[in-house]
Amino acid sequence: MPDELPSRRAGIGEQASHAIVRVGRAWRVLGREQRLAALGAMALIVALFLPWFQKSYFAKGVVINDSRNAFDAPFVAFAVMLVALGVLALLFARGERRGFHLPGGDGTVILAAGTWAALLILYRLFDKPSVSRAEAGATIGLEWGIFVALVTACALASAGARVRAAHRPEPPLPVAQEPAPPARPAGQPEAPSQPRAAAPDHAGGEAPTRIGEPPSTPERLF
Repeated sequence: MPDELPSRRAGIGEQASHAIVRVGRAWRVLGREQRLAALGAMALIVALFLPWFQKSYFAKGVVINDSRNAFDAPFVAFAVMLVALGVLALLFARGERRGFHLPGGDGTVILAAGTWAALLILYRLFDKPSVSRAEAGATIGLEWGIFVALVTACALASAGARVRAAHRPEPPLPVAQEPAPPARPAGQPEAPSQPRAAAPDHAGGEAPTRIGEPPSTPERLF
């Protein structure tokens, strides 16, 4: 049991180093506009953890300022994170030259993802956190983090428009391999090949005989 722990740690370290190498290789393959889209998606994920709202209320005669991030509304936060992770997965697959086709192309998909994230953030600008009974009389204000998230979502949409305008060719689709013929059982003889019909004899002017029929006899002339 004590010997298994170092081996597991070594295996995890090898997997992590292999993943880092794959990410670095994929990053070098991507174009400039694709890298901008990847940076926008990563910045959007970071912006979810920044302060979005500030709640101020009195409790026992003391003013309490409570900062809230995007996860105060989990549905919107996880929806935006899913959009950003989807863009990163798409770009990573393109960096590894994986062939698949998306409706409208990669640029259209990234543009739609950034636009959808921006709409969700705009919705959160007006849908402020609720106030409980213990926080009666609380005031809720906007923090700088929500504006950073809105800017990064717009930047992601702009990067998608650049990817669309670049018209980069997609990697070729994988070619489907034909199934191999079934293996012949050991000891079974090969099937005999059928004889082909004889070619016509143009020199003699006689038609070839069919397989299994007797040769035709010449007709009498008198």
